[in-house]
Formats: sequence, structure tokens, C-alpha cells
Amino acid sequence: MSTTQSETLAAANGTRKRDASEKSEARGAGPTSAAKTTRTDYARWRLKNDRGVQTWHYLETDEENEAWPQTPADKWYLGMDLGLAHPPPAKTPLQAAMNGLSCFSHLQQEPGNWACEYGGPMFLLPGLVITWYVTETPILDSQSIEMKKYLFARQNPVDGGWGLHIEGESTVFGTTMNYTTLRLLGADPEDPRMIKARETLWKLGGALMGPHWAKFWLSVLGVLDYDVVNPVPPELWLLPDWVPVAPWRWWIHMRMVFLPMSYVYSKRWSYPLNDLTRQLRSELLVQPFETIDFDSHRNTISPRDNYHPKSWVLRLMFWVLINIWFPFLRTASLKKRAEDHVWWLIQAEDENTDFANLGPVNGPMNTLCAYIQGGPDSFSFREHVKTLPEFLWMNAEGMLMNGTNGVQCWDTSFLINAASHAGLCDDPQFRPMLTKALSFLEDQQIDKECRDQKQCYRQQRKGAWGFSNKKQGYTVSDCTSEGVKSVLILQKQHTGFPQLISDRRCKDAIDVILTMQNPSGGCASYEPTRGSELLEHLNAAEVFGRIMIEYDYPECTTACITALHLFQQHFPDYRTEDIKVFKERAIEYIRNSQHPDGSWYGSWGICFTYAGMFAMESLSCGGENYANSARVRKGCQFLLDHQMEDGGWGETYRSCETGVYHQHERSQVVQTAWVVIALLEAEFPDREPLKRALRMIMRRQQTDGGWAQEAIEGVFNKSCMISYPNYKFIFPIKALGMFAQKWGDEILL
Repeated sequence: MSTTQSETLAAANGTRKRDASEKSEARGAGPTSAAKTTRTDYARWRLKNDRGVQTWHYLETDEENEAWPQTPADKWYLGMDLGLAHPPPAKTPLQAAMNGLSCFSHLQQEPGNWACEYGGPMFLLPGLVITWYVTETPILDSQSIEMKKYLFARQNPVDGGWGLHIEGESTVFGTTMNYTTLRLLGADPEDPRMIKARETLWKLGGALMGPHWAKFWLSVLGVLDYDVVNPVPPELWLLPDWVPVAPWRWWIHMRMVFLPMSYVYSKRWSYPLNDLTRQLRSELLVQPFETIDFDSHRNTISPRDNYHPKSWVLRLMFWVLINIWFPFLRTASLKKRAEDHVWWLIQAEDENTDFANLGPVNGPMNTLCAYIQGGPDSFSFREHVKTLPEFLWMNAEGMLMNGTNGVQCWDTSFLINAASHAGLCDDPQFRPMLTKALSFLEDQQIDKECRDQKQCYRQQRKGAWGFSNKKQGYTVSDCTSEGVKSVLILQKQHTGFPQLISDRRCKDAIDVILTMQNPSGGCASYEPTRGSELLEHLNAAEVFGRIMIEYDYPECTTACITALHLFQQHFPDYRTEDIKVFKERAIEYIRNSQHPDGSWYGSWGICFTYAGMFAMESLSCGGENYANSARVRKGCQFLLDHQMEDGGWGETYRSCETGVYHQHERSQVVQTAWVVIALLEAEFPDREPLKRALRMIMRRQQTDGGWAQEAIEGVFNKSCMISYPNYKFIFPIKALGMFAQKWGDEILL
């Protein structure tokens, strides 16, 4: 590219060209500073929690460090010793549950919630760092150092690449994006670890073999040409609502990612080429940039990345867009109208989430759109820059990017539920902790609808709880259900807790839940299913499955059933018939979704053990148990058939990918707890398998009352795993306590 062309592009983009040396000076994250420091002082990191909005801060001065002491939770997240007194070793299930809850209580945040990393996916941090880079947003040295540390810690020890998630095999997507991120953060290309990663990438065919999202981000960065990106026309958002493929029918995460992506794609915005991005071309590609016919590589993808191959329908649609729509039919006025409407929807998303956005993919993309539209001094861009750190998390390995801006409401509700099932809510030791947790849920219930709710295609939310916090503001069916259950447990089933949430607000939550049922009787996550499963033929993400629409989930359905079941015990006259019909249809869905082998497939946890726990709870609400139900007996037998020699259960993430149970080489504490809960909900009559399982859980309990982190626990879209580290407290506590409540607190060790 000539100097004149580069300057013209820079002017059009609203950016200026920067060379590699200028990058190092501007960011303090070049190879020189990286060589000086490989990690920060972990005694200087603090987690700030402002009503559930969580951000990590590095204190540079001794004065700051002394004025803001580290909490036990801060130390725990960073892998430091808490210095707590160790309880006597547990000999009974209830003692083990109490030791676990006592340890977990020290990790409670001041607002009342529990925090944790929500990591696992390896494609999130790259989008943030690329956005920071192309908008010339300074990156703090402390962040840069710890991001590099984390990425190197999660590098495949055998081939040097990175996968879609932390336990996955190396892919072009993971290796390309994380290699690029390390280079933008100042990693030396001659570092042996970088050389190893490049070799693996080249063996896989280089960046041209990456999926759609990788090609999009590299085109934004200026490393690839937009001709390699399959089209994402903003005109889709102008389609009438009745059109079967209209984006409002898509799953919320899919449409909120493709919304800003379409804006950037339509602008064909890319960062001006500089020394570093020019070097990246030679490092990521296996042939000279100038010799590549980018248009011919739009559908090129490595077999390792191609989890959901593009359908012939999608390929045809792309061909029509590229060869007919864009060159001959798309007018300038229509293009502008589409871009303006998409920008309005982006602004509405920003306003309705106070710039938190739905998640860590559309958050950076919306930031980039704000930069393109208004420049670096615009209000929207500045607000995004302030908000993006809410996705970041520190642990002993470094700094990563969470899958949302936290799990605050979700884990807090689950903990209350676990304490209740364990019979510990009335214990004076835990009452202050639970009161704080109730106060947090009171503060986080969403109290108003979105502005322009219908035009934004947003689900009813007044009375709901979200997954993370009130600020993010998205209704989630099971989060609302677990939230209102927790409130009812403490305010209605136990005495002495403050009545913080009115009956009217509980009814508001029930009103939301009653909007979430699908024609099948099952429930989805953020909103009822809006489109046909045939839309999966238009799945352009390639690396994920079941991503185009909302689906029924046993987990979400069970949460709704159990919330309504508990609510009816205290409010039998409120919407009685609506609740009765909802529950009947939902339980019938659970029955129908059981597989012939007796299992249920889990979509949010790994996998059959997770779904089995929820399904058994639903059937219990319907009056079914081991003694009177053949389907319950069949479900129990499926689980018992997979009990391992040490008494535990363990399945790998391959179960999620393949739909077939894959045994883990080692039993897992969390999955074992899920099965124990399932068998207890089923009223399985034989204690011996349960006692064997609980002995395994108790033997692995550490001296402080906690449990070590084992394999990853969660999943989304079948192929990407995600961490729920608080589960190693919540579910063992629940399983141990439930057993003691059911069978007595006998000595097991």
C-alpha cells in the first residue's frame, strides 16, 4: 500500500498510522517491558465490588496497598494462602458440609454475593485486545503482563497452540487469535513458545484456515482483507418481523454478536497497516499476503475448527450476497439506512445494559462501533472503555476474560438453595452470611422494563434476575427462578430473616417465568424460542452447534418448575390455573426429553450427570420417584451404570460434543455431587452407592474445608466449555447435607 493510500485509509477510519516502536512507547507493553517483568506482585491486586459490578485493580504505591487491604476472597482467587484456622476433619456428611460452607463463607463479597472466574473460552480476550489496539486505547502494564502470563499458562504443552477452550485441542481459531493477542501485547516472535505456536499454526494451514470470527477480527486489525470474510449485511435488520430468517428470531447471543459485526463489516473498517501488523501477516499466513486470492478462502476452514460445517443453503446465500446483492442491487441509500438502524439498535443495547452489554463478544464489538461512529472522544466510546474491565478476571495464572461480567446472581442463589437443602439456614453461624446474600438478591432484582422493549426485541424483565447483575439487565429463565426460590426459602420457610422483597415483587418474578414456556412445554434461557430449528442451516459461526435459536433445556425447565412449585406453597391463589398448566406441560416435556437409555442431555453443564440432577428434581415435583416411576428407575440405572470404582462419577466434555457419555479418567467431585443429588431427589432406596460417592467427596475435601479445582464444569453451544469454580463448594455442600437430612448423619470416614 502506498503512503497516500495508507493516509487516505487512516483518515477514513478516523485513526492514524502507528508503527511498532510507537506502540511500545504508547502502551508500555512492548518486547522490552515484557522482558523486564513476567508477573506482577499479587499482594497488590484487589477486587472492587460495587453492588455486584466487579473490577480488578492493581495498586502501584505502598500507600494504596496499606489503605486497601486484601480480603480473604482476593487471596483465594489469586491462589494465595488465606491463613485461616482449619476445622477438625469431617467424619460425617453434615460435618463435611458445614466445613465446606464455613470455608465458602470467607469468600463472600461485601455486597453479599460470591464472585469467581467464569473463564474457559479462549476466543474472548483476543477480541478485547484487538479492540483496544485498533482504537489506540492504552493497556495498563499490569494488565498486559498478566494477560501474557495467562495465555502462556494456557498454551498447549505438547504442540504450543491454543484451542477453542482451555481443555480443547489446538485449533486455528484458538492459536491464531491468542498468538495475535500475545504479539499485540508485546510478546517477542522469537520467544521459543511463540515459535512453537507458529509451527503448529502453519501445520494447520495458517490463519486462512480459521473460522468466520477469526477472519473478521484479523480483517479489523488489517492483517487480512475483508474479501476473506463471509458477508454479514446489516440489511438483515431491515427485514419485516414476519420473515422466518429475521434476526429477532435468532438466539440472543447470536443476534447481539452479528449486530455490531454487520455494522463493522458494512463499513469494511480496518486499522491502517503498520510494522507490527505487517509482521503478523508473515507470521500467521503460510504464503505471501500479496499472492492470496482472499475471496476464494471465505469458506476455507480447518477440519479441527469445523464443528458445524456450513450448509449448502448458507453457501448459496453467501454467493448471492457477494456476486449479486452487493455489486448490483444494494443502493447507497439502503446501505446507509441499514447501518443507521443497526447503530440505533447498538445504542439501545448500550443504554439498556448501561454499556455492560450482553457478553464479552458483543461488548468489544459495540466499543469498536462507537469508535467508528463517534471517534475516541465520543460519550459512547468512553463509556465502553470504562466498562470493558468488568469482563476481566485475575487468578493464579494471570488475567483472563470472563464469559459474562460475572456469575453473581446465579451462584448466590444456588448457595442459598444448597444451604437450605443441607438444613443449615437456621444455624446461627451462617445466618449473617445468608442475610447478606438475601440483601444482594434484593438489590439485584430488575425493577423496570427496557426502553423501546418491543423495538429492541427484548423479553419482559421487570421482576427478573439476570445471570450476573442488575446492570447487565437481561432476563434469564433459570436465574429468575433460582432467585425467587432463594427469596422464598429465606423469607417464607425460615424465621428470623428480614422481609426485604415484597410479595408483589415475588409475583413479578413469577409473571416473568410464566412468559418463558415454549409450545413443547420446555423452557429456554433468555426468551422463548422464536425461530425454527431450520435456521441452523444459516449457522455461520462454524465452531459452535445449536446456536441460531433458543432451545428447550431440562435445566432451565426444571428451575421454572421448582420455582413455581415452591411459590404455590405460599401463594396458592395467585394465577393458580396458569401455574398448574405450566407445570403439567413442563413436567411432560421432561418426561419426553428422556433418552431411550434413561439419560437427559445437559446443555449448560457437563453433561448427562448435570441434566440428570435437574430432571430428577422435576419428576419429584410431579410426584414421581424410584418406587412408582419406571422412567425414574431407568434414569437412576443410567447413572449407576457409570459409577466409577472409587464411588464417584466423572464425564468429559466430549459428552457434550458427541451426545454420548464419555467417561473421565478420574472421578470428579462436582459431577459426583450432581449424581448424589439426582439419586436423592429420585428417592433411590439403596444407601450404599450414595455412601461410596460421599466418601470420595469427603476424602478429597481439603484441610480448610474446600475442594481442589478439577476438570471444567460448564458448556455452551455443545462445543465450548466454561468454568464454574464455585460449583466445587455449592454442590458438594448440597449433596452432603441432603444425604444427612434423608438418611441421618452417620460416620462415613
